[in-house]
Amino acid sequence: MPVPKDQNELAELFRELGAQDPDGWATSQMSEGINQLHRFLFLRQAWRRVVSESDDAWIDQEIASAKEHPGQPFAGIGHALAKMQAKGVAREDIVDLARGMQARLLFDFCYLLDDPSISESSVDDLGWALVETDDDFEPTGETISGLHESVLKTDPTGREMRPRNAP
Repeated sequence: MPVPKDQNELAELFRELGAQDPDGWATSQMSEGINQLHRFLFLRQAWRRVVSESDDAWIDQEIASAKEHPGQPFAGIGHALAKMQAKGVAREDIVDLARGMQARLLFDFCYLLDDPSISESSVDDLGWALVETDDDFEPTGETISGLHESVLKTDPTGREMRPRNAP
């Protein structure tokens, strides 16, 4: 699908895709030449992998999985969750902790895409990038950068990872 060249059409596409500020994304793309559509879509998909604050069913699933397979990779999650519940930690607090840590990791990964911060001089000139692809998924040569700058702006709650009951 070709990216709309008209700002209003692009804003409408952002709106259809669920962007909280569709006009802002479209304006930025048109005036600054930043491919905000790719940035938004990457971050939207990434946020879908972060625990939703309205879903705590995963807690029971992790605990059950750990009980069934106590030595498997990631079973420690279920073991820790069971201990937290046994100590009376509220499920909402568990969700907020997991969500916050996942969002922080998402921010760190997005920053890492732009700045590898490799300290060893033998490889400090190596790096990587997230790039756009064409309809055949071949790289276009255009990088998608600065993702960390928009992580909080794309928090599905609209609160930019502020606490649920923040003043």
